[in-house]
Amino acid sequence: MPETPEPPTDGPPALRRAALGTADISFFVVSAAAPLTVMAGVAPVAILLGGIGAPAGYLLAGLTLAVFAVGFTAMSRHVRSGGAFYAYITRGLGKRVGIGAALLALVGYNGMEIGVYGLLGTTTADTAHALAGLDVPWLPVSLAGLALIWYGGFRSIDFGAKVLGVLLVAETGILVLLAGGVLLKGGAHGLSAGSFAPGAVLVPGTAAVLAFAFAAFTGFESTVIYRREARDPDRTIPRATYIAVAFRGLFYAFIVWTVIQAFGAEEVLAAAAEDPGGLFFAAITTYVGPWAADLMHLFIVTSVIASLLAFHNAINRYALALAEEGVLPAALGRVHPRHRSPYRAGLAQTALGAVIVLAFALAGADPYQQLLLWVNTPGMIGLMALMLLAAIAVPVYFRRTPHTEGPWRTLVAPVAAALLLTVAICLVVSKVGLFTMASTTVNTVLVALVPAVFLAGLGLAHRLKTRRPETYARFAAEPATDVPEGEQPCPLPTPSSPEPASVPSTQAAPRPAR
Repeated sequence: MPETPEPPTDGPPALRRAALGTADISFFVVSAAAPLTVMAGVAPVAILLGGIGAPAGYLLAGLTLAVFAVGFTAMSRHVRSGGAFYAYITRGLGKRVGIGAALLALVGYNGMEIGVYGLLGTTTADTAHALAGLDVPWLPVSLAGLALIWYGGFRSIDFGAKVLGVLLVAETGILVLLAGGVLLKGGAHGLSAGSFAPGAVLVPGTAAVLAFAFAAFTGFESTVIYRREARDPDRTIPRATYIAVAFRGLFYAFIVWTVIQAFGAEEVLAAAAEDPGGLFFAAITTYVGPWAADLMHLFIVTSVIASLLAFHNAINRYALALAEEGVLPAALGRVHPRHRSPYRAGLAQTALGAVIVLAFALAGADPYQQLLLWVNTPGMIGLMALMLLAAIAVPVYFRRTPHTEGPWRTLVAPVAAALLLTVAICLVVSKVGLFTMASTTVNTVLVALVPAVFLAGLGLAHRLKTRRPETYARFAAEPATDVPEGEQPCPLPTPSSPEPASVPSTQAAPRPAR
């Protein structure tokens, strides 16, 4: 996979500009969700809780986030800062809230990635046992994964896009193969659209399904993180965002529906209750063959690797943006002269991941139930909280900024998204025990971490304003121009937005049985 040659530059190296098209960004964003892992690991529990109406939950979550994407992508045409989420929130709700959001984004994305190293260890161990009868310890696998993901992030962004493209085709391809086998054979008792009937959808268990469905979409918003490396970002970013939402909503719903058809409406509930981790493997064995089940085992491992690489790249670019603005140490803002990657941020992120993985291992914690679920869950809730803040920020920003956008993009859709996201967060928090499998005390601590991090960010904002006013003044500032290839953008302070008087208030999967 040769890298695109770079022209010589006079200034310090910068991220590779115009390197990513719509498909490339879509690969990063869809891969972050680990579609095969979400389907084979989480969907059986969604079926068990919500019955045959579970596919509709994924459609409803997708519709909600499509509404959010309307205002979100409108902002992407007006905000060119590398800070993505926190830059949008700063524009609408002020620097204090923006800095709180920046800290929450950094912790949230790290939580979403680092916990998944526990999942990498367990899925690799389960695959080795299922295919070869080997008992592989999880910790060496997770540590090897840390090194592999570091290298993927160290290489150029177009290298990462190519790798993720291959891995994404593999994991979605095996699910399409399963669906094709079910459709060709007509399922267990013929194909039925009963999953989408009101009587199947409007049941008490749908609330739990929606909680799982919203969790399965986490990370789709990271399209905007790649703005500085995108070709024609005003078009590429919105397209990639809508593709990511549409793909997840439609594909997830379709695959869950086909698995229900594979067993039959009555039988699928019993099968899911007996062996949720084996539901998809049993279906593909019956409708395609045992060899396809073996491939599915392997592709679940590569699905987890793809998710880790996608989140690693997103985290590195957040850290780079914050380092360039002076919030994080300047050393993290170095870009590799050849690969044009934020390699210092990548080293720091890998080191942090290694410390947390080793700490859980030394404490004797379970890599799935504790490392994955306990670290991943607050990250997921934190990113949902960021989406809510961003939805609130959109109409506030456009109310006081001259623009040519219509009211649907600047008011109606963002307000509707804020209301829907509030409901979604309440659903996830109320069902948090399904994600963590932990005690009430542990769940309370995990949920409380999200507002605690945000409040710590507000404290950091106050400290910056009083002790480093120049850093505070240029926080989330727009680059002066679209700089040419090879030149470092030089952000200039924009007119300060008035500070508001008050602030509006993956992915966990049940471990497959060996």
